Amino acid sequence: MSIARVGLIAGNGAFPLMFARAAKQKGIRVVAAAVKGDTSVLIHLIADEVCWFSPGELKKLFAYFRGQNIAQVLMAGQVNPAHLFKNDVPVDEEFKALFKALADRRCDTIFGAIADRLKAEGMELLDSTFLIKDFLAPKGTLTRRVAGVDEIADIAFGIQIAKQMGALDIGQTVVVKGKAIVAIEAMEGTDQCILRGGAIARTAAVVVKTSKPDQDPRFDVPVIGPRTIVTMKKAHASCLAIEAGKTLIIDRERTVALADKAGICIISA
Repeated sequence: MSIARVGLIAGNGAFPLMFARAAKQKGIRVVAAAVKGDTSVLIHLIADEVCWFSPGELKKLFAYFRGQNIAQVLMAGQVNPAHLFKNDVPVDEEFKALFKALADRRCDTIFGAIADRLKAEGMELLDSTFLIKDFLAPKGTLTRRVAGVDEIADIAFGIQIAKQMGALDIGQTVVVKGKAIVAIEAMEGTDQCILRGGAIARTAAVVVKTSKPDQDPRFDVPVIGPRTIVTMKKAHASCLAIEAGKTLIIDRERTVALADKAGICIISA
């Protein structure tokens, strides 16, 4: 696919920055839509154009991309779902109409509706791993420590549950100990799920993060990174299981190094 410029809807975390760097290395102009309260200010150091938006300013977003002659758009990074429940977040008529038409407020429903509106505006929403497939997790144990027998049993059990939760579009992460589900990810995100699970399990919990059975690669792909390991250490979790070829690893070298130092096993299956 030959692209000269791309529109980037940049959420939180390092994922948008990672994509923007990869695009710049390919000589692709990056026109970023930054989300107030979510996007890192470091986006200004990488993207060619940056404009800031409130999460509910869809009309302004579409006009911005049209004005920059954007035909392809990519979403990277989570937009904090708590914005949905804030009364002080500005929303325009475009956003109100889109939300009124939603059957529910699950992630896939919301992002699917935005993808449809982008298409109506003449813009294609790209696979969010476009240009960064080299950062997808390889298969195997990534750390020095390998999973123990009990951890392997919890991983197998956790994958079954995580896939069922993913099919319902509830979340991608579960925390398991002794084949008991101690936490399931919902709107709060992976880190808070891990901390909740750790508070219950106390020690040696297994964190399992998978893609949804019908994962739309255009949005909400599983992502882990150094922050995940730091959170697991706080929660006294012992093992992280992810899905090979479908999970993005932010700064893999540092992620693995932090896990090795903490005695945490990372297994990609």
